[in-house]
Amino acid sequence: MYRVTRVIHFCYGHRLLDYEGKCRHPHGHNGKIEISMSGRRLDRRGMVMDFEEIKRAVQRWVDEELDHKMLLDKRDPLAALLRDLGEPVVAMEANPTAENIARLIFEHARESGLPVASVRLWETANSFAEYAGE
Repeated sequence: MYRVTRVIHFCYGHRLLDYEGKCRHPHGHNGKIEISMSGRRLDRRGMVMDFEEIKRAVQRWVDEELDHKMLLDKRDPLAALLRDLGEPVVAMEANPTAENIARLIFEHARESGLPVASVRLWETANSFAEYAGE
């Protein structure tokens, strides 16, 4: 099995519902994504996938949909308040944990037809979550 990985950086804000720690308050992160594609065979160029293709398909989406936005659980009352103030909000189906954000990115890549193997989201320099599908 071959695997290639592209690193993508983005900034986002979030807060967690039903959480007792500091992350229950709105705050931000400089996130780092490691998105890996895999394949049993290489294409005619000798690649699983060109790094530029990953950049076009995933980084563009991250830049447009997640970068410098507030990621909130759709149940969070802060979402409506921020929208009313004209702030960019992404209402997620679940708590915007590193695990759920990694899964969101993975699912976008898969829906785009990419051979995604895993997404690792570094929330800080010392902490990451990874999603590799079902």
